[in-house]
Amino acid sequence: MPCWRLPVATKEKHAIAGRSFSQGLLACADDVAAVDHPIVERIKAAGGIIHARTTSPEFSCATITHSPMWGVTRNPWNPECSPGGSSGGAGAALAAGFTTLATASDIAGSTRLPASFTGTVGYKAPYGRIPGMPPLSADWYRGDGPMARTVADTALLANVMAGPHPLDHTSVGSAGPVPLEFDGVEGMRIALCIQLGDYPVMPDVEANTRAVAAALEAAGAVVEEIELLWTTREISETIFTHFGHILGPAMEAATAGSEDRLATYTRRFIADARAAARRHTLLDGLTAEARIQAQLADAMAGFDALICPASAVSALKADEDYLDGIDVGGVKLQHYWEAHMTSPFNINNRCPVLAVPSGLADVGIPTGAQIVGHPFDDHTVFRVGAAVEQLKPWAHLTPPL
Repeated sequence: MPCWRLPVATKEKHAIAGRSFSQGLLACADDVAAVDHPIVERIKAAGGIIHARTTSPEFSCATITHSPMWGVTRNPWNPECSPGGSSGGAGAALAAGFTTLATASDIAGSTRLPASFTGTVGYKAPYGRIPGMPPLSADWYRGDGPMARTVADTALLANVMAGPHPLDHTSVGSAGPVPLEFDGVEGMRIALCIQLGDYPVMPDVEANTRAVAAALEAAGAVVEEIELLWTTREISETIFTHFGHILGPAMEAATAGSEDRLATYTRRFIADARAAARRHTLLDGLTAEARIQAQLADAMAGFDALICPASAVSALKADEDYLDGIDVGGVKLQHYWEAHMTSPFNINNRCPVLAVPSGLADVGIPTGAQIVGHPFDDHTVFRVGAAVEQLKPWAHLTPPL
């Protein structure tokens, strides 16, 4: 699948052989990558031109994008706001017109949240569809993927990235190239779930998500509102149990001896992950994940896809750490990640998810909707996303000068 010499900005965590490989960490500022990340290798082979690298928070462990290494990455729509994270540099670069295509990664929403906050498109492929770099490629929450300004451009880059790679034993075959053009949604059955249980969704986010659903219904889809039984605390406890047994120890090993040089949010992430691992065994986490996966499968039975917000909160402050939680419309959440509605679909990580713009928030930055498919049904989420783009076009919307 050729890239036709298109420019591509790569997230700093996607290694380029012979180039710096700090992952946003001051302690790793002098590290140099030995080999290309599999998706970098494929972009080069397809004729893409890597013309820029984009920022991320330390170790891609936050949903804001600032670090002692790179400073504060701001949202082109409103510089007081964050472009999200951890692929915040990719989202900001796309929104500002610095690039056409960008690479991203996603372990709890790190592709979909920046897409949501910057009015761009982000794709979390089913786990294994796009190869990663070992050993953390074996983490079934994680996934590398594409971001772009249109659904077709996102599909183009996804096709370049997908397929088995010898470095990643978990990588699987493609379902076939995702088409760049789709028929409409007439006759499709789509579930709408605003709160995913008890997420306290802000009114502007809810209104924009409902507007997307209404547009699909007007185009001939059957849209039915459903409920799920999830709670923000249950989801948070489950994902941090997972992090406590995999990503947390990896971060501790990588930063041993340089803890005093870490950002406060990194130290907090490591501490939260370690504490969750003490409370719950890996088997406890797998049991919780199986329950959450079964609940989603039951809720989506009889539907082609599910639509929900990407974030319950309309915006995050650009330079905030959110160590004391977050207030969402008067509801205080203990951990600011509980304001994001993306991580349930890392637990359900065989499900493809496409994040597309849904409108503008009251603070002047975009909001996003997630389109969730059944396991490994890549094509359906792009079909619905293409319909949303046609029904509620966003390509002409750009940040204010």
